[in-house]
Amino acid sequence: MSISTNLAHVVEEIRAAALAAGRDPAEITLVAATKTQSDDVIRQAIAAGVTVCGENRVQELTAHWEAGAYEGAQVHFIGHLQTNKVKYLMGKVDLIHSVSSQKLLLEIDKQAGKAGLVQDILLEVNLAQEPSKSGFFVPDVLPAAQLCGQLDHVRLRGLMCIPPAATFPEENLPFFHKLQALAVDIQDRMGDNKTDTKILSMGMSGDFTAAIAAGATHIRVGTAIFGPRSPISNPF
Repeated sequence: MSISTNLAHVVEEIRAAALAAGRDPAEITLVAATKTQSDDVIRQAIAAGVTVCGENRVQELTAHWEAGAYEGAQVHFIGHLQTNKVKYLMGKVDLIHSVSSQKLLLEIDKQAGKAGLVQDILLEVNLAQEPSKSGFFVPDVLPAAQLCGQLDHVRLRGLMCIPPAATFPEENLPFFHKLQALAVDIQDRMGDNKTDTKILSMGMSGDFTAAIAAGATHIRVGTAIFGPRSPISNPF
């Protein structure tokens, strides 16, 4: 099927999941995960209605940016981010979903300061404490959020998670509910925090309907829009 057909199907699934949860579908932002896609495919997706592109790799993002492939859409960074690559994102991305350590947080603040801007970010939470994944463990999230409030060039907008691999979408519901509860707790304990920290980035192609049921505001969907990725399709 075409990208436009796939996208229409995903949008309908979002609508149905939101309504089933008693939510307004307009509350859900679809982030199209464009990892390994070509400039032309990204342009097709935007022409079909994609408004936010999510990239996993700094090198790919930079190349697409220079080619003008994202014109007409926001760009979010959703992959693992190394501190030495932060400077290349400044001025290019509207939101960094994957801030996974205090070191990375401080580097983003530093590079955003050099660029004369305030970078919107999410804190990535490793809910299951998986050694193979990055992210703050739950006890460390509040101190990281409080640190954000002390920095001049980052703005905390919410939390992100990638739960353990699951066979059925419903298996991730406990993790999604845990992230939602953690977000509420942090908002309550941040007191007079002046930033809007209501973003919950959770859910991908296989489980985004469950994530919406649990309160996701941003879902990151690649395969359901673009089809399975070819291992030889990445030119980088």
